[in-house]
Amino acid sequence: MGRDRLRVVITGGGTGGHTSAGLAIAAGLAARLGEALELHWIGSHAGLESERVPAAGISYHAIATGKLRRTLTLRNLTDLGLRVPRGIAEAWRLLGRLRPDVVVTTGGFVSVPTALAAALRRRPLLVHEQVVVPGLANRLIARLADRVAISFAASGSAFPPAKVVVTGNPVRPELLAGDRARAFRRFDLDPATPLVYVTGGAQGSHRINRAVGAALPSLLEAAQLVHQSGDNEFNDVGWLAHQAEGLPPRHRARYRIEPFVTEGLGDLYAAAVLAIGRAGAGTVTELCAVGLPAILIPLPEARGDEQTANARIPADAGAAVLLPERQLTPEGLAQLMRTLLSDTPRLATMAERARSLAAPDAATRLVDLILALAGRT
Repeated sequence: MGRDRLRVVITGGGTGGHTSAGLAIAAGLAARLGEALELHWIGSHAGLESERVPAAGISYHAIATGKLRRTLTLRNLTDLGLRVPRGIAEAWRLLGRLRPDVVVTTGGFVSVPTALAAALRRRPLLVHEQVVVPGLANRLIARLADRVAISFAASGSAFPPAKVVVTGNPVRPELLAGDRARAFRRFDLDPATPLVYVTGGAQGSHRINRAVGAALPSLLEAAQLVHQSGDNEFNDVGWLAHQAEGLPPRHRARYRIEPFVTEGLGDLYAAAVLAIGRAGAGTVTELCAVGLPAILIPLPEARGDEQTANARIPADAGAAVLLPERQLTPEGLAQLMRTLLSDTPRLATMAERARSLAAPDAATRLVDLILALAGRT
């Protein structure tokens, strides 16, 4: 392959937020450079990225990875003593073969070996942070980076000031080009009835699933639901299906359970009038980008309570309602949803304020940074 191509390696994953950001950056690079781009992704053997990245047509390379934990455990010692060094060695060999002009990390423990190998290989390194409360992996890697791109200005204090650039969090372009009518056809639902999208993020939320399942009769009296449940150890898919079986036919026809929405998420965003879900960085960014009002229920166990920090941004702007998990009940959730759906002017204002928080040029800014680091500007 000719050296006139820009060679970029992306690394990151483990969660939907890290993976989606990387895929959005990849899409931005492809749109700008076309055939002049050679793109690779280095990730884990079994993480979310190991499925979604190859499905996007990107060359994928799996290496050993370990998880950085704040407590001293046997697994911590095993990961840091064995898996991370092995991953660094594998990433070192890969970077020697791939010879990237720039390495981009979107975070997560899966990115640590490749970022360290990039520093050892003296390859330009760009770190992208999606959340308000930066992750441990990115805070460590940032010391080696040439530039740190952040989604929210409030994150800047966690990184070396001279390296920080505020870019926003990129969104995959297909999510912004959804078709409302196509969504109703895809899910076999009625365009005349309000559609609500329920999501616990890429892996689902057991707590939200159970609250929604218990409130189905009241929820479905007011709206149709497409429910991304995840596929977890609690068998929430089976439990939700059982709950739906006991509904009257009219209500049952208004409910769709999807373990994970892959194709058609952009269409679903275009058709929905409200979202109910967790407050991961990817979810919050996408909801703002498409102007979708939301009830956000942050995961309380998230590191540094980062999801509450994420949710406060649209909530403080009037684009979302922040519902702490400790206050989540089936009855309360149903009442809140019905109240919002009955107030069309409020939903319109929430949508407008959500869009005002979006950074539609985030991918463009990140591609500009990558080109600058590669000396291509």
